[in-house]
Amino acid sequence: MIWTEEQLELAKKYKTLEDIPEEERRYKCHTCHMVVEESPCPNCGETHLEIMCPLDHCGCSHDIIEKIEYCPLCGQPICPECGSHDVSQVSRVTGYLADVAGWNQGKQQELKDRSRYTVA
Repeated sequence: MIWTEEQLELAKKYKTLEDIPEEERRYKCHTCHMVVEESPCPNCGETHLEIMCPLDHCGCSHDIIEKIEYCPLCGQPICPECGSHDVSQVSRVTGYLADVAGWNQGKQQELKDRSRYTVA
């Protein structure tokens, strides 16, 4: 993954996203799909904005990859090739593919904790 020195310093400086001072935050608006610098969203007025991880660069050009990694700052899934948080993680459950975003926190943590092996 390619992160700038500034992003890596932010990851070392803050333990959680809530620790980032408001003047340094960026937000994701899920109503108008924009990255904004202030709350509420100046484009649509949405007040429920997601604090954006400073390591997120918002764009992954990869299609399907076999594995996923987790952000060292926010713990969210990221693309292992470019570090973008713009990923959807799916898992096969009883023969069906399902987006794990709908799983409860316990099941999502269980997925993160799984050990993966390669059989030759």
